[in-house]
Amino acid sequence: MVGDTPGTPEWDQLYQIAAAQEGLFTTQQAAEAGYSPQLLVHHIRGGRMLRVRRGIYRLVHFPAGEHEELVAVWLWSERAGVLSHETALALHGLSDALPAQVHLTLPTAWKKRRFRVPAGVVLHHADVEPAERIWAGAVPSTSVTRTLNDLATRGLSPELLRQAAQQALRRGLSTRGDLADVEQALEPFGGLAA
Repeated sequence: MVGDTPGTPEWDQLYQIAAAQEGLFTTQQAAEAGYSPQLLVHHIRGGRMLRVRRGIYRLVHFPAGEHEELVAVWLWSERAGVLSHETALALHGLSDALPAQVHLTLPTAWKKRRFRVPAGVVLHHADVEPAERIWAGAVPSTSVTRTLNDLATRGLSPELLRQAAQQALRRGLSTRGDLADVEQALEPFGGLAA
């Protein structure tokens, strides 16, 4: 019977993993579902799977997702990263800014690791607490408050920072008391209410 022996490919298991990640999965996740690297190559040649980047694959017939590129970056980080800064701001719909790069915050311990960063990805290092994370579809993102305070300390333009913070306050996504870094960054430019 399929699945009774270790290493037996389980299509349904792989599909469930990929479905939660906009059709994407990693080599490790495929192995957990019983797919060897050789079997992945076989399915790539057969047109059932597509290699997105090193170690990340896509089920060809799965509908394309809105945030597929972001899921691929998150999977590249071994699911340890959190989308942040300008990328999180766009996910929250709090600004007119369209980030040209994907911003990802990795745990502080990753600073010592050596790896090749994918093109178009900007890394930040910080320990993001569970309360400072939310899910934006299939990917984790910093919360609205964490995003705005991160951008305030990073030097986002005052106009965009004010616009995003005011929208967050109007929509009830944050409180003025939680935006101390934003208040401080905007003080020389007339404050949050300007």
